[in-house]
Amino acid sequence: MKYRYYLFDFDYTLANSEKGITDCFHATLRKFGCEDVSDEVIRRTIGLPMAEAIRRIAGIEDAKECERFLVSYREEADKKMTPNTHFYPQTLPLLEKLRNDGAKSAIISTKTRHRIMEKFLADDAAHLIDFVIGCEDVETFKPSPEGILAACRRFDAKKSEVLYTGDNTVDAEAARAAGVDFAAVLTGTTERAVFEMLPHVKIMDNLGGLLV
Repeated sequence: MKYRYYLFDFDYTLANSEKGITDCFHATLRKFGCEDVSDEVIRRTIGLPMAEAIRRIAGIEDAKECERFLVSYREEADKKMTPNTHFYPQTLPLLEKLRNDGAKSAIISTKTRHRIMEKFLADDAAHLIDFVIGCEDVETFKPSPEGILAACRRFDAKKSEVLYTGDNTVDAEAARAAGVDFAAVLTGTTERAVFEMLPHVKIMDNLGGLLV
């Protein structure tokens, strides 16, 4: 096995939380009296920092208003997110195999750490990952390499031993900035042709590509 440390994005990489995210945005837009948008508009922001997603979806630029929107969104997420988040069929078998092979696994995401752990605990799968670095654990979000570099330090890992897997161009760019290899999955909204223009070691239809 070339890699000893496997780092993953969460949304659209390990799990599909599309329904939870779209439902939360629709409900919050209604609360704020904002014009509603299509599910597709929301889908295109999944994986981006929340401030950027709110700007694109609700058109809110003011930082204080954005924070108010985010607080309301999280109230909706407390009710809707985890029940409407589902691991891809390949996710838990892959993490189990990596664990059995002696590899280490961690998650670097713009989602909150506690929300990700909520899903792993709900599915009795928390033992399959070593730790999660969420949006509350970094000062700069992807494409900044901060989260990936923090994981490398926590593992005391050589960069040549690390693979980061994600579904978005910000994931590819973060991996490049961190100096680690990147594998793309096509389970999100980014097309193969886009990833082909960015540094990568693999472009996979889904996480099952890491099992071969």
